[in-house]
Amino acid sequence: MTRKYFLLFAFLVTFISLHAQKAYKIINEKSVSQIEKTLSADDMQGRKIFTPGIEKAADFIASQFKETGLQYWDGLNSYRQEFSMLRPKSVDISGEINGEPIPSQNIISIGTETSLTINEKSGYEQVSPDSTGNLFRTLSGLIKSEKPTIVWMPADMENSFKRLGFLANRPLMEGTVPVFIVLHEKPEHFSFTVKRELEKQSLTNIIGMIPGKTKKNEYVVFSAHYDHLGIGKPDATGDSIYNGANDDASGTTAVIMLAKYFKALKNNDRTLIFVTFTGEESGGYGSRYFSMHIPPKDVVAMFNIEMIGTASKWGENSAYITGYEKSDFGKILQNNLKGSKFHFEPDPYPQQQLFYRSDNATLAALGVPAHTISTSKMDNELNYHKQSDNFETLDMKNMTEIIKSIALSSRSIIDGRDTPTRIEPRDL
Repeated sequence: MTRKYFLLFAFLVTFISLHAQKAYKIINEKSVSQIEKTLSADDMQGRKIFTPGIEKAADFIASQFKETGLQYWDGLNSYRQEFSMLRPKSVDISGEINGEPIPSQNIISIGTETSLTINEKSGYEQVSPDSTGNLFRTLSGLIKSEKPTIVWMPADMENSFKRLGFLANRPLMEGTVPVFIVLHEKPEHFSFTVKRELEKQSLTNIIGMIPGKTKKNEYVVFSAHYDHLGIGKPDATGDSIYNGANDDASGTTAVIMLAKYFKALKNNDRTLIFVTFTGEESGGYGSRYFSMHIPPKDVVAMFNIEMIGTASKWGENSAYITGYEKSDFGKILQNNLKGSKFHFEPDPYPQQQLFYRSDNATLAALGVPAHTISTSKMDNELNYHKQSDNFETLDMKNMTEIIKSIALSSRSIIDGRDTPTRIEPRDL
């Protein structure tokens, strides 16, 4: 290498390094705290779907994307990806089993049909759940599937059956296949009729993008959910607002800060998509809709960020990756963190099946190396789904460092040097 080219190379390396340092300063505790505090404030009313609070949060996130200079995604004319949900206003159920009437309170009907009659000849899959398994997760999977199903629950599962009653009133995406849950042993003959009045309501994902320089059709997704539980009964302190500071205003804050960082860096070869999902707490509706409108083969990796506001079980500057063993995504991130103070670990709570419980799950089921990064101590997270999950309980210094670590760990995927292995597709 001649002296001329050596000096030019050295200049370029120095320029890039200084530019990266400048952009890295964007992820600072003051800015992170301002965004986190805004998203988890009382005036967001807990960000529950179909409330003014979540609309206010959506407007705030969109304003941050606009301020950052993100482009609109996939032909949208704004940062809002809107879709419709159907919510039952009234449900009338009748039925009989082996020629005898069955009380309507012993049938839970889930679906979007306004009128439906079925019997044993209708071709529905019939299952009897294991009372020792995770019943709610099993049923959630059935509701998301493409198979009309009847779930038969014997009398000794009556308490579990009653706890599932709320499912009949949850909003559903249009076209959701019908599922019946019946408190009865599987019979030889049956007939059920449902008449349902529905109302249509809208939900919104907020999406922005930075086009890639050389690999525009290869996508890296950074995501989090911005919805939470809303307002409930006052707790012992009189607080009725579920602020969701950690769950998941922290992840949403990270997505916004990463968008600012990469926009300033201006060196992404792959296209970067920044999305905050709605409806995670109600059934993962936002991520499901998003997954239906992006080609999974074009998504190289998904960094889903969930609950990073408290220190992990290993202390500061550490986090874990769900589904670590399912691709080499985690190994790539670890390699990019060499020489830094950060470290990522495999999910220490495999029994809780966290890989299947967050917004990464839908794309992962389609083969995308889609993983969730978290610090939440799921065996001892004191404020999880409580009114006490507020800004004051978070470690903002550590949270800022975790966001920096995500930025640093993603660099070889962003610039196209590394491509994580695909996940084996499966029905979640």
